[in-house]
Amino acid sequence: MHAITISEPGGPEALAWAEVPDPVPGEGEVLVEVAASAVNRADIMQRQGFYDPPPGASPYPGLECSGRVAALGPGVSGWSVGDEVCALLSGGGYAEKVAVPAGQLLPVPEGIGLREAAALPEVVCTVWSNVFMVSHLRPGETLLVHGGSSGIGTMAIQLAKAVGAKVAVTAGTGEKLERCAELGADILINYREQDFVAEIKDATAGAGADVILDNMGAKYLDRNVQALAVNGRLAIIGMQGGRKGELNIGALLAKRAAVSATSLRARPLEEKAAIVAAVREHVWPLLAGGHVRPIVDRELPMSEAPDAHRVVEESGHIGKVLLVTP
Repeated sequence: MHAITISEPGGPEALAWAEVPDPVPGEGEVLVEVAASAVNRADIMQRQGFYDPPPGASPYPGLECSGRVAALGPGVSGWSVGDEVCALLSGGGYAEKVAVPAGQLLPVPEGIGLREAAALPEVVCTVWSNVFMVSHLRPGETLLVHGGSSGIGTMAIQLAKAVGAKVAVTAGTGEKLERCAELGADILINYREQDFVAEIKDATAGAGADVILDNMGAKYLDRNVQALAVNGRLAIIGMQGGRKGELNIGALLAKRAAVSATSLRARPLEEKAAIVAAVREHVWPLLAGGHVRPIVDRELPMSEAPDAHRVVEESGHIGKVLLVTP
């Protein structure tokens, strides 16, 4: 088969479409013939040499895919060859085939195309686990999403609105904010021109956000705590703004607030399977009913992964960028 390989860390040109050995599904795994994968920030970090795959994972980038079941490993039940699926991966999505633990497989939702489904697993599992399973967003509460036009952001807007929450977003252009509004965002903040702390306080009569989903890390840490409501929950899922920041414990105590930080890739298989099962139970009916949908900016051939990485690094896209196999 062919896969995108990384000979040495570097820029997008470090990605090469090369012939590699076919994966073999092990105990409890399913072999998927890949139709599409999606570009995530973690893939860019891996390419740059900052985010190695966990032990035993595929060395190729790609944290999600869609495709058809090609073979079943020992001990797998509930799936059949030919099933159309999408999957949460620890790596290997940028390839023609990938071996996936059966607990990380999902059926392609009704009404969603096979390639389009590649835009779902990573973002839906990230949003559902952080916003709902960890931060317990409830109807009537306010969610602040940084990077509202990203793949994570566009999904977070839709899921929060589906459960009856109010949604605030930050984005860097008017066009991106307009797209967020089309998806249901109530409070639109241009982070280049406005102070999100002041804006969220003004929009909530001084209360602040009950839940904040943050991809920036250190750069926003202090202001995120300022923007939290009493009993608020800050969920950190990225470090685009740095790794180390100063946390005002006094402010956190005064608000009886909580800070959590999670990632999906290195979690044990049983934890990933539990998240995937919760997503199938709670989110798949919303997709099938047309209440939620993946937002795909563009599709590129997988051999053009360098160009796809450039698009994502320049943040010129809205939603997800897909890589499709020949």
